[in-house]
Order: sequence, then C-alpha cells, then structure tokens
Amino acid sequence: MDRDDYPALKALGFEDDELKELGLWDVYTGDPAALAEMYVRRSKKKDTLAALKAMVRQMCAQADRDKIKVRHVWFEQKSASKAYVRREEFEKSTAAIVDGLSKTLYVFKTSRLSRRGMGQVGLLLDTFEERQARIYLVSEHLDSRYSRTVLGFLSEQARDQAKDIAEFTKLGIDAHKAEGRWPGGVTPYGLECPKGTGKLRHKTAEYPTARRIALRLLDAITPAAIAEELNKERTLTRHGKKWRAQTIIHLAHSVSWAGLIPNRERATDENGNPIDKYFKSIEPLRDAKGIPIPCGEGVVTYDEFLKINALMTGRSRAASGSAIGNTRRGVRQPVTIMTGLFKCPHCGGPLGNGGRNYNCRNRAMQGPSVCQGAATARQRVDDAITELWRGHILHLAPDSETIQNIARRWLSYQDPGKEARKRQVSALLESAVGREMKLEKEFFVLGKMSEEKFESLREQVAVQIAELKVELAELSKEADLSPLMDPVALTAIWNSEGIEGRRALLAAAVKSVTITPAKYRGDRTPIHDRLVVEWRDAKDPAAAGFEKGAEFALMTRQRRKAEATA
Repeated sequence: MDRDDYPALKALGFEDDELKELGLWDVYTGDPAALAEMYVRRSKKKDTLAALKAMVRQMCAQADRDKIKVRHVWFEQKSASKAYVRREEFEKSTAAIVDGLSKTLYVFKTSRLSRRGMGQVGLLLDTFEERQARIYLVSEHLDSRYSRTVLGFLSEQARDQAKDIAEFTKLGIDAHKAEGRWPGGVTPYGLECPKGTGKLRHKTAEYPTARRIALRLLDAITPAAIAEELNKERTLTRHGKKWRAQTIIHLAHSVSWAGLIPNRERATDENGNPIDKYFKSIEPLRDAKGIPIPCGEGVVTYDEFLKINALMTGRSRAASGSAIGNTRRGVRQPVTIMTGLFKCPHCGGPLGNGGRNYNCRNRAMQGPSVCQGAATARQRVDDAITELWRGHILHLAPDSETIQNIARRWLSYQDPGKEARKRQVSALLESAVGREMKLEKEFFVLGKMSEEKFESLREQVAVQIAELKVELAELSKEADLSPLMDPVALTAIWNSEGIEGRRALLAAAVKSVTITPAKYRGDRTPIHDRLVVEWRDAKDPAAAGFEKGAEFALMTRQRRKAEATA
C-alpha cells in the first residue's frame, strides 16, 4: 500500500530506493509518541529541488536519531509571512498533531515554520503543549518543549527578515520602474521584452495586427466588431485562441500598450494591511515632474491611448439602481451629426434619428397627444447644416467667441493628451503652491523648522513651481486656428472627422437648430430657408450666419455643378 504523501515525494525527485533508505516508504500507524509529521515549505520557485531534498534528508536523519517514524511529509509552495495566505498543508500537519495521530512536527528551521512572529508561533506552541506534543527545528536543534523563549526570539527575527526582504524587493522594483525598466509580467499583445534589456519593443509577429487593432479603435470601431473582423480572417491571439471583445478592451486599457510603466495600486484588507492583490490603473507611473515614464516602444502613443479610452468611455455610462453585473452600461452611439442640437418646431423636443429621417422623439415615444410631430429627410438636413456651418465659421473674426469655443472643445477632442497633461500640470502646480504655504507656516508661524532646512526645502519647491508654470504656459498657448480661416482647409478638417468629430465641431458653434413646419404636404421650400440656427456667438444669427451661410451654400452648389460638367 502506497503512502498518501508518495506523489509529493516523487515530485520532489526522490526515487523509490532512496525513500526506503530514508524510512519514507512504509505506512506507519500506532503509538502517536513514536510517530511524527514533517513539514517542508518552498517559498519561491527558484528554491531548487536539490535544496528541498537536502532538508528532507536532514529531518529524516533527526527522526532516525529520535527513534521516530515519519508518518506523513507535508509539502507546499506558499509564503509564510503574509497573513492573508492560507497554508493548507501546514494546517493539515498541525491538525494531525491536534487529532492525536502523532506527537512531533519536524521543520527544517524557524523561517520555514512561520515568518509571522510570536503571534502565530506562540498560539501554536500553546496548542502543542496542551497535547504534550512538540515542534523540532532540525537546523537550529531546537525542541519547543525546552526552548520556547529562544523559539519565540527566532520567530520574531524571521518576521523582521520578511519585512526587510519585502522592503528591499519593493525598493528594487521601484528603482527599475523609475529607470524606465519593464517591471516584469506578461507583455501586451504586439510587444515583447527581450531578456536582459528591461525595455519593450515591437514583436515582429504581432505588431502589425496590434497596430491595426489600435487604428480601428481610433476610428471608433467597437471592440466586438474588431474581434469579429479578426476571427473572420482566422487571425488568432498570442495563445492561439479566437479574439474576444474583452481581450481588446483589456489591451486598450493597458498603459503598457503605449510603452509606459504601469502604475499598480496594492489592495488592502479591512485593517489597512497590504494583501497580494493589485488594482490595475489606466494611469501611467509618473516621475517627480508628473511626466509618464516610458519603458520602450509602444503599439500606440500616449495621446492615442488617451483618445482610445475617451472614445470607449463615451460608449458607456455608470450603472445605477442595480447591484448585478458590471458597474457600467453601454450607451447607444449617435449616428447623426445633429443629435442633441435639432429641435421640433411644435414641442421644442429633440428631433432624433428615425432611419432616413429626423423625426420628433416626443411624438414617437409619447404619441400625438403630446406633439403633432415633425419629420424631414436626414441627409438633406446634414448637408444643409454643414454648408451653413462652413459659411458661418469663414465669416468670423479669429478672436470671436465661436472660434475660441472650437479651440477649447474641438481641439481638446483632437488632442486629449495635451488636455490631460494640462490638467495634470495644473493640479501639480496647485499642490506645489500648497506645500510652499505650509512650509512658510511651519517656519514663520509655528517655528518648528530651522532656517537652514526651511531655505533648502523652499528652494526645491520654488524650482518645481517655476518649472510647472513654464510648462503650463506652454500648454496654454493658443492653437493655430488658421485652417479655420481657409475654405479648403476647413472643408478638409470637416471631411476628416467622423460623427463624433463633426458633432464636436458643430456643438462649438451651434446652440440649437429648429426647422420651421412645412406649409403643406410636399412643400418644396429649400431646406436652408426652413432651418433656424441659434449660433453661440453674440452676433446677429441672421446677419452673421444664416444669410452668409446661404450665400456660401449657393456658391458651393455652383462650384460642384461646374466641376461635374467640366
């Protein structure tokens, strides 16, 4: 009959002949005082099997000297210092003592037993003492029945060593991150980290597909649609599986995909103690000046990363009133440029997408008792408002309120990285000014600081404030709005944008658009004459926008007609 621990012993590399020599071959039962449990712990994978086998041999030699047979060898690979880590095999070894199966627990040394200090070891010793059992530490030749004080001291020493190891490990990882070295782990799809370099680079086999995914995300294509495209082409993931929308979402949210060091936040338990779990953040690790720290090449730039996440965030909203599922819900995406701007002439409610038409949503959702309704062809309204918008923008002064609105709203849509950095610098500047005021209070009011220390710290803060002010001034410079003054460039800007971009351009200049009711069925009044546009600038809408816009629209139609007949 095989021992219950035979598979574990074979996994450690022991052959049957050696197990017989060590006394670990037969199944032992009988007097608990003549039996023992053996606990073997491997803290890290880098601990070699040779070292573990040497520990087992020494503990078996001690059992032989004590004339005790090892009933069971309990082996596991777990941390002994983290309170949130449950060590099942350790619990089973002590349970065997508590249940009276044996009276001795062999452990190689105190650090293999526990690194949680006397808080855990003391309770364990009390339990063993009640059952007239013992713990024997082979390396240190300690018997818990006679060396409880020494064992308590060594357990606290092991606890302090665990803290030092954790601190040194964290310092090393933080130092590598600050130097722009990849912290380890699985690299995002499209990137790799060659051994010994610590830097990310493009992975030849994956980068073209990864870049294609990024471009599709920038075009506001949904992750599900991208996954469908790739699966249709039989393009597989790194692990040879089909693409899923969630896989692409994880990529888009990975700051490492932009070639930057990720900023992970460690979770804590209910008492505030850190646990072995980290929260991923879409924020990169930043240096003292707030600049994201790069760690090599990325599939996307940081600006592209921000824009992709802004597009994805716009497709969802925070869930409310439900505790089931995710905390965000999908939002139907607009397919018309007039969404939110077009108003019904009867009820003042929104005219929304009705397929090929714009129609009154109040009438559609609440019935004719609420509104008699209005409807008009969607394409002709879109074409008309496009021409009116162009004509209005081209006749505005560069310092007009509308042009500045475009600078603030549309350009922030175009360059989210700059806007995000501007907000970051503003927050850092506010924080630095606050620290300067606190320093002055500590020195001048409370007198808690020497003059030498005060001057040194104030100089450092002053340098930070000066640098942040320079950067903020650079970020706050007026954008080049000359393309908005040129008809060809303005048309190119409009045509280069999708639905979201055109809506941002319109919203920067237009408050609302109302269509006047048709005079009769089949009314052929030009749509330009039926659109009433409320512009955002303070000028007369009719003089500044409508008349000149209509004139521009007429010129545009004449030019297109001439081009078609040429």
